[in-house]
Amino acid sequence: MSNKKFFLIIALIAIAPFAHASVESSLMGLKNVLIGSILPIFAVLGLGFAAFSFFTGNPNAKQHLVYAVTGATILFGAQSIVDLIQRTVR
Repeated sequence: MSNKKFFLIIALIAIAPFAHASVESSLMGLKNVLIGSILPIFAVLGLGFAAFSFFTGNPNAKQHLVYAVTGATILFGAQSIVDLIQRTVR
C-alpha cells in the first residue's frame, strides 16, 4: 500500500465522526433558520399581497386571501407539523 493511500484512509477514519455530526448539525441549523425566520417572512408577504389585491379591487382578491391564509397557517404551523411527524416516526 502506498503512503498516499495509507494517509487517505487514516484521514477518512479520523474525519468520519466529525463529518457525521457536522451534517446533522448543519441540517438542524437549516431547519431552524427556515422555520424561524424565512417561512414567516413569506407568510407575511403573502398576506400583504392579498391585502393589496383587496385594496386595488382585483377580482381574484378572495382567492388570493384564501391562498394567503392557507399558506400562513402552514408556514406558521411548520414547527408543530415537524414535531408531529417526528413524534409519529419515533
